[in-house]
Amino acid sequence: MPLQQHRDAFDAVGPKGGGVERVAIVDIDVHHGNGTQAAFYSDPAVLYISSHQYPFYPGTGAADETGEGPGRGFTLNIPLEAGATDDVYARAYESVVVPALDAFAPEVILVSAGFDAHARDPLAGMRMTSAGLANLVRIVDAAASRLCGRRIALVTEGGYHLDALRECLEHTFSVLD
Repeated sequence: MPLQQHRDAFDAVGPKGGGVERVAIVDIDVHHGNGTQAAFYSDPAVLYISSHQYPFYPGTGAADETGEGPGRGFTLNIPLEAGATDDVYARAYESVVVPALDAFAPEVILVSAGFDAHARDPLAGMRMTSAGLANLVRIVDAAASRLCGRRIALVTEGGYHLDALRECLEHTFSVLD
């Protein structure tokens, strides 16, 4: 998600806007969200979680990038090797993302919903299916239901194989219905 969109979204729900104190951003895009990470790297009010192909463009997103100053520990990068499948991602979300969300207890969750980890996407090397990507949204949505009254917003990002993108969106909408 472009930096300004995250800033606008955060301002809308953050202390100035909606009065919440803790916002989680879960970035499903195959590329690491270096701009989003930079925007909140020292902010303890924002938990930024990114699952992404690594090493890969833009070259950021190593597991040891965890924040700085008061934001140390509020950035969680989940670098995954090329070829990761639905099962690999689901295990990471169930064993890493959900416990991190539980510990942080966000009042709202924003999802950077990139669908370019799809096996048919031409830009990366992941092997996810439309159903697998929708399952990640289901996992995060279940956490949002439990933790913050289902205060969740998704913003579509990547997805460059148009048929795969359409399938991903259809599966995702059915999960959120």
